Amino acid sequence: MQQSLAQIQEKLRPYRGWRPVQPHQMHITLLFLGEQPEARLPELRQTGREVAARVPAFEVTLGGTGYFPAAGSPRVWFVKASGVGLEPLASGLQQALGIGEGNFRPHLTLARKKGPAPRVGPVVVNLRFTARAVCLVESKLEPAGARYRVLEAFPLNGSGYGQGEAEGFRGHPEDH
Repeated sequence: MQQSLAQIQEKLRPYRGWRPVQPHQMHITLLFLGEQPEARLPELRQTGREVAARVPAFEVTLGGTGYFPAAGSPRVWFVKASGVGLEPLASGLQQALGIGEGNFRPHLTLARKKGPAPRVGPVVVNLRFTARAVCLVESKLEPAGARYRVLEAFPLNGSGYGQGEAEGFRGHPEDH
């Protein structure tokens, strides 16, 4: 899957204003919390476990590409994500953490704008995978871009996650 997404990112090569997300750093964001105090980590871990346990494993489809914002100068080039479990996970996390429900648009970021950059033509991705877990991810901004580190993975209900070799990043969470 990462190779397929990296091939799509090749469309950006002629444009210096886009910074592609490294394939091993790609993920679907369910909720962005911003800066959080270290003391809140146990609550975030417990909430992740509880919400994930209520949602069964499900198929995620990566569809066509789009931009944020939809009009004007784009800042993010993404691929749309869909799956029956995405909305229950996002709203469950928002409710459990007392965060007002926002306009949830599931997506996987392909690139961020770092300078003048045109819109790349639409691409239909049409990739599918089974979501078996959700992760609590730390994001750090660095000069080369955002760097993500998985703090904990929470198995979805009945997924069997963590009982075999299904986890692609298990053992290398610092690389995500």
